[in-house]
Amino acid sequence: FADRDLTGRRPDQIVEAGISFVPQTENVFPTLTVEENLDMGAYLRRDDIRPQRERVYELFPPLREKRRQAAGTLSGGQRQMVAMGRALMLDPKLLLVDEPTAGLSPLFMNQIFEILVDINKTGVAIMMVEQNAKQALGIADRAYVLAMGENRHEGTGAELLGDPEVATMFLGG
Repeated sequence: FADRDLTGRRPDQIVEAGISFVPQTENVFPTLTVEENLDMGAYLRRDDIRPQRERVYELFPPLREKRRQAAGTLSGGQRQMVAMGRALMLDPKLLLVDEPTAGLSPLFMNQIFEILVDINKTGVAIMMVEQNAKQALGIADRAYVLAMGENRHEGTGAELLGDPEVATMFLGG
C-alpha cells in the first residue's frame, strides 16, 4: 500500500499507514456514546481531533443529534454510520468496508451508498465487499466479481453492470 509492504505488520502499523476498517458486525462499542465511539477511532492521533469529528458530523448529521446516546441503542443504519465515522477519525487514505448494507432497510442502504460516494469524493479510496452487487457496481470505479473464491470478472462498475454474463449469473437478470 502506497509503496509499502504491509504483510505481517501489526494493526497499529497498518492504521498508521493510512488504512481504516469498518467491520460488518459488532462494529460499535454499545455502552459508549456515539461521540466516545468516534473518539476511539482517533486513539492513535496526537493532534486535536475536534475538526475531524466535526467533518464526521457533517457527513453523518444524525450522529450530531445522538452524540450523547449509547451507540448500542441506535438503529442498524445509525450504528453503521457510527462505525464508518469512527474509521474516518484517523483521516485514512484507504477505507476497507465489509458488507456495509448487511441487514439494513432499503432506505438506509441507499443512504450508506450515498455516503460512501461522498467519502470517496473527499479523496479517500474505498475497498468494499458487498452482497448488493447491483448498487455496489453502480458506484464503483473498479470492481471484481468473485465466485467460489476466484476472480471471475473485473472492470469498471459500469462495464460489469453492462456485461450480460455478470447480469445473468450475479445480478439476477
